[in-house]
Amino acid sequence: MNPMPVIDEALEIFHGYGPEFGTGLSNHGPMGAEALCALGRDDEVPAWSSRYRKRLRQRPPAVTRIDETNWHEALGDITRVTDWEAFMAEQLDQMSWQDALVLWAPRLAPGLMAGATHGIIRTGHAVRSLAAGETPARRAEFITGIAYWAARYQLLPGVPGPAAAAMPSSIIGQLPIMPPRDRNRRPTSIFSAVAELDAFPPFATAIDMAAPGDDLPAFLSDLTQTMAALYLSNAGPASISYVHTVTAPSALRMLAPHLPKETALLAARYTWQACAAIHSRGHFPHEFTMPEKPPDRDDLVDRAVHSGDEHAIKFTEACLREYDLVPNPVFLAAPLDLSARYGQKAE
Repeated sequence: MNPMPVIDEALEIFHGYGPEFGTGLSNHGPMGAEALCALGRDDEVPAWSSRYRKRLRQRPPAVTRIDETNWHEALGDITRVTDWEAFMAEQLDQMSWQDALVLWAPRLAPGLMAGATHGIIRTGHAVRSLAAGETPARRAEFITGIAYWAARYQLLPGVPGPAAAAMPSSIIGQLPIMPPRDRNRRPTSIFSAVAELDAFPPFATAIDMAAPGDDLPAFLSDLTQTMAALYLSNAGPASISYVHTVTAPSALRMLAPHLPKETALLAARYTWQACAAIHSRGHFPHEFTMPEKPPDRDDLVDRAVHSGDEHAIKFTEACLREYDLVPNPVFLAAPLDLSARYGQKAE
């Protein structure tokens, strides 16, 4: 009898735990474990998962049943996350995960900021596992990911209108930046920080400033390169915020092969909007000197694993995947910087 695959063992470790802990922090356990597997570090997964599980909380109790007649009312209500999981489980009793993704991705795309973009990120990691082989644990993780996306659904100012194709790199300098505010009122989370853009009318134009046209892969590569470069110059105390401006579009890249083209293109516009919101709301100067010799892949992976930090692991995996498509050195420098920030964590 073949042993259970490592990712399924990890998903079993995390089974029954809620999608958040602490003060609204996202549960990165399944995502970090899946990223470690993608990095070829299966041997690190069991111990890392067991350590990470210690900070988690059990799934919250159900409130009221969600169905096809009332799901709109429960969007963005994190207290209903267990109701969402039950509803999504019912959905997958009636259709394949592929059909569920096709159905729900356009419904949830406008709220792609959900959980600081962790809704789409967790769903992306789950889909990559499912695409490699369907198991009950991976189906359950898909349900959890897409339910979290729905429960933390968050709209940003502005809705997509007709827009000419434009790459993020060509317009990022024109993005409306929210003026500095009182540092004593620092938000408690990324999603509360970007919610303040509701009171900054110029940001509503951001959604139409960049658009993929007909070339989704090129748009996602340009977006991830642009944001990785912004991480290096702007992510002072906001390093974790900027991590999501690379991992969210990279998650859409994992979902895109399983979506109709028009849905993926629409999601790309909302992904750009989410990345723009993080930059508009939270940029801080950051000094970084590019190394004369870029680090190699194994060194970057070693540094991320040694840090033990879930963001360093996920960021490194996403950046290396993006680097394989477009070998821009920012994809090596950015995770090098982040892992250095957390380099003492595992010691």
